[in-house]
Amino acid sequence: MADSHPLPQLAIPMGDSAGIGPEVILKALSFPLLKDVAHVCVIGERSLFEAVYEHLQKQTGLDVDQTLANPKNLDFLEVGLKLSPIPWGKPSAATGAASFQCLSTAITGALEGRFGGIVTGPIAKSAWKAAGHHYPGQTEYLAERSQTSEYGMFFVGSSPYTGWQLRTLLATTHIPLSEVPRQLSPELLTMKVRLLKKTLQHEFGIEHPRVAISGLNPHSGEQGQLGREEIDWLIPWIREMRSQHPDLTLSDPIPPDTLWVGPGQAWYGPRDKTAQPTTYDAYLALYHDQGLIPVKLMAFDRAVNTTIGLPFVRTSPDHGTAFDIAGKGIADPTSMIAAIQLAANLVRQRSG
Repeated sequence: MADSHPLPQLAIPMGDSAGIGPEVILKALSFPLLKDVAHVCVIGERSLFEAVYEHLQKQTGLDVDQTLANPKNLDFLEVGLKLSPIPWGKPSAATGAASFQCLSTAITGALEGRFGGIVTGPIAKSAWKAAGHHYPGQTEYLAERSQTSEYGMFFVGSSPYTGWQLRTLLATTHIPLSEVPRQLSPELLTMKVRLLKKTLQHEFGIEHPRVAISGLNPHSGEQGQLGREEIDWLIPWIREMRSQHPDLTLSDPIPPDTLWVGPGQAWYGPRDKTAQPTTYDAYLALYHDQGLIPVKLMAFDRAVNTTIGLPFVRTSPDHGTAFDIAGKGIADPTSMIAAIQLAANLVRQRSG
């Protein structure tokens, strides 16, 4: 329901036009409840979205009145793109340049205060590189443009079965697995935990957060038999953090193969209905796949990627461009809807 507060202003840069970004945006914005959640401005050409709308109507048989928002009724910020006809499933330097320009325009608007948050459509990193933009992903470009040195990739998903909310922060992100032990350090984890604590307290309203810390090695090192990182610095670091943050509860390193048992039970519901799963307010995974395999296993169609530490809110659906199904009308907008809802909630929390 709408209230007396003004609706959060959100920008949605379209992502790579060869993928499913425009489709899931139109599908999400047809969701009636979103009209009372935020005012959305799509960054991209209205004519391109009209072409997507017409294609999906004619080629796929979608009932556009029920499943797609009509671009004529949406707010657009156009940036002068030339992408006709739509290159379904064929990313290129042109689509990379266009998606980069849309994101850049959204960032400028957020930095100027026009938008309280950005909900990014999926991009193709290869297309960005073909266009001359060499970033590991959108997160790094967002941080650079906002002059943010401390940031994190934070994933949020709400269970459709129990309502329980999974929150996972990655300590390291898009680096080779061989680099993970070299990049992990007490200094890095201190920064991540500081960001996580601030986010949980100020944006999720959790006054005394409980955070689970994953071990790095199998069995969390088995007392040094399977790796010494836990003994040499991870456990001493946790003890130091506990003394510095008495309002924050940190677990000892939990073996990665058992860390996600409690979240899985909380997400799907425990077999024993009288049992209470062991869960935490958030989970700190030490590398990309350690955190994202369970997130995508449980919440693939509804998890939201949130960049914490930025001066504005940024969320994104936790899926890619899906070039293999682009233009077929079968893309699921659930994660985009969740990303818009979460962005609106976080903007409201920031504004008090």
